[in-house]
Amino acid sequence: MFTLSETHAEIQKMCRDFADKDLAPKAAKHDQEHLFPKEQVAKLTELGLMGVAVDEKWGGSALDNLAYAVAMEEVSRGCASTGVIMSVNNSLYCDPVNKFATDAQKEVWLKPFASGQKLGCFALSEPGNGSDAGAASTVAEDKGDHWVLNGTKAWITNGYEADAAIVFATTDKSMKHKGISAFLVPMPTEGLSLGKKEDKLGIRASSTCNLIFEDCKIPKDNMLGEPGFGFKIAMGTLDGGRIGIAAQALGIAQAALDAAAAYANERQAFGAPIAKLQAIQFKLADMATQLESARLLTWRAAALKDQGAKYTKEAAMAKLAASEAATFVSHQAIQVMGGNGYVTEYPAERHYRDARITEIYEGTSEIQRLVIAGNVLKSYA
Repeated sequence: MFTLSETHAEIQKMCRDFADKDLAPKAAKHDQEHLFPKEQVAKLTELGLMGVAVDEKWGGSALDNLAYAVAMEEVSRGCASTGVIMSVNNSLYCDPVNKFATDAQKEVWLKPFASGQKLGCFALSEPGNGSDAGAASTVAEDKGDHWVLNGTKAWITNGYEADAAIVFATTDKSMKHKGISAFLVPMPTEGLSLGKKEDKLGIRASSTCNLIFEDCKIPKDNMLGEPGFGFKIAMGTLDGGRIGIAAQALGIAQAALDAAAAYANERQAFGAPIAKLQAIQFKLADMATQLESARLLTWRAAALKDQGAKYTKEAAMAKLAASEAATFVSHQAIQVMGGNGYVTEYPAERHYRDARITEIYEGTSEIQRLVIAGNVLKSYA
């Protein structure tokens, strides 16, 4: 796939216009003051971007995952924080609820979230288990007519604004990762408290915190999927989530490249724009090539998901390539801009800070390489 369809191109333009008009002008203020972009998220709702690939019956826009990737990139180009808020609601909350919830559950836990009336979050990581998702120490005890949750979930994006969370907890320790189940938890609810907002290097306009469960009662009807199916739900969800984060990384990288190229054309040195210098041209060439390569991998992963094909390896490749491209491109953008790239008056330093997390959350670059290598080796076994 090398070109977008007319529909996808229209979505791209719509989101690009929104990013230029409503996101980019306020992104620095939101970042500096740690302000949740409430008005911008409301606009995402108006544009139908909070449940892009969810059927209209359940409040979504009934588009495909390629449309989602294209939209995510443009939104993140304008503001990476708004991009991750959108990504979590789409990829990590709506997608698994759409796949595994009953119709009765979807009325409550999907429709208002896909339509943007409510916001969701995803609670898998814990303070002590990061990438080891199968080592969940949060426990759900069966009390007959309800469950009781105890434990702490960490690094929860949207934690302070969310109306519900998908929470993964151990229901049978003897089964290890096969004893993990998923639960739909309303927020706020008795027995659930929020930890402090993390003071982060980047994506500072989105909230990140711990969810602390202390004898938190959850109705029996709030289990998502079958008992013991939680680990499978989590891993499948992260495959799709990696497409969203890859697209977010593309947006950050594109914003950094845009800033560097524009600056190179304006900045004068030795009697001419620095864009005339071969050293600068080589940097821009490498930046653009990594970005375009990662974009193709991301579109391919999204297309495979739309086709119903296996895409675990391709999603990991896209996330790895796009996140590392974002880090590389944003680093080089500062180099092109010199001292001006290092100060907050210009956006390059924010892109640099925002890019770094894309190599960490929803699976570090090291985890992506393990996933890719595992899938490659299967074909030779």
